[in-house]
Amino acid sequence: MENAGRARTRTRLTAVDGERRRRSEDWLATEEPLDIRVSAGGVDVSIGITMRTPGNDFELAAGFLLAEGIIPSGTAITRIEYCVDKALGKEQQYNQVTVQLASDVEPILLDARRFAISSACGVCGRGSVDDLVERGLEALPDGPPISAQVITGLPATMEARQRVFTSTGGLHAAALFDAEGRLLALREDVGRHNAVDKVLGWAALNPTSASSRAVLLVSGRSSFEIVQKCVVGRVATLCAVSAPSSLAVDLARRFDLTLVGFLRGETFNVYAGERRISARVADAIRQTSSRA
Repeated sequence: MENAGRARTRTRLTAVDGERRRRSEDWLATEEPLDIRVSAGGVDVSIGITMRTPGNDFELAAGFLLAEGIIPSGTAITRIEYCVDKALGKEQQYNQVTVQLASDVEPILLDARRFAISSACGVCGRGSVDDLVERGLEALPDGPPISAQVITGLPATMEARQRVFTSTGGLHAAALFDAEGRLLALREDVGRHNAVDKVLGWAALNPTSASSRAVLLVSGRSSFEIVQKCVVGRVATLCAVSAPSSLAVDLARRFDLTLVGFLRGETFNVYAGERRISARVADAIRQTSSRA
């Protein structure tokens, strides 16, 4: 069974208010390393280490392997488990996961791939549009239309479910919705890419429950890597409360993904794939040119 995680850590602090100081305690978002390993054909390989918030580690590992093209789908995974080496301390056992692949699956570039380490970005690998094209990824399908009313209601739904953020104020979130705005899965992490990997890992490991996935909402900005993960995870609409990067827009247009940014209140910008948003509510869309 997957460890529920130690998502919060209590700390002591000094609160300063003008000339007044007082001792206090608060909760912090926990940040610890996770070593992601793959076992295939009797060979165990460490893919890389990411700094993450403990919890949903199996989903994180699955989502990352899928996003980076190391596995073709969640069906390639037969088992995920924590390290069981008794020589390690209990906490360290929960900081290493091994993903066992099916015997007929040949992990792509397994021996050649190593990944950079960053708590901000998770474990980042692929870096260009050409890489994704070479993997045989196709443009995203049309999917059902999504109304602007549904889109503008997503942040409130996500915020209401961000339990660890509420107590720490220090986590990113990613949430997966269907076309009607019903929440399918929400995950939090100190790394915004990790939060997305956890959600897409959940979808890969629960294909029946995730079959209606239509929209991914992230609590920060949209980068190339976030769009990449949506393309691989076959989520046709990506929404963010902040701005996209230039390469994120280029990639969204290349793979026909609907990219929404500056989703705040009743307004948002559409940078790509506007056709998926119902025409009857087009007046609610804020044109990107209106923002300096």
